[in-house]
Amino acid sequence: MLDQARLGAGAAAPQIVRVVVGVDPSGTRGEDDRASIGIVAAGKGDDGLGYVLADFTCALSPAGWGRRVAEAASAHRADCVVAEGNFGGAMVESVLAAANVGARVRMVTASRGKIVRAEPIAALYEQNRVRHAGVFTTEGYVGEGSPDRADAMIWALTELMLHQDPMEPLFAQGRKHGFKL
Repeated sequence: MLDQARLGAGAAAPQIVRVVVGVDPSGTRGEDDRASIGIVAAGKGDDGLGYVLADFTCALSPAGWGRRVAEAASAHRADCVVAEGNFGGAMVESVLAAANVGARVRMVTASRGKIVRAEPIAALYEQNRVRHAGVFTTEGYVGEGSPDRADAMIWALTELMLHQDPMEPLFAQGRKHGFKL
């Protein structure tokens, strides 16, 4: 499904009316004491489809991945950062505040299993309602665990496609008319 969701060569995403950056901090340690932090920018097009715009996933210190989230939010003019807080929620909030991400931060808690959280997004893929307009690697899709980049993408797409943001009409109107909000 991920390969089928990619925009064809030369195809461009439509006008993007809202952008969210999903963040999934790792709860484990990597080989160098730094595991990947999933950071994915996704947008909702004026055609109502979801678009995965860019994968900023990294294996950096908290200050480093905080800067990376700020970079993603700035580069794509995100209005919201959705971050999972299961592994040190207060620390995640503190890292994002210190990085001055420039967007509203919404903390979420994963209270259901990964498969249950992913099912609604998988259904959107099956309905051809999600496209990949940027690079999103499938590296690391092995074994029982899921890569943090997939979790970050799921958080971003859930916010965009399944939750109605009361500010969305304002953002949609402003961006359609070229205003920077």
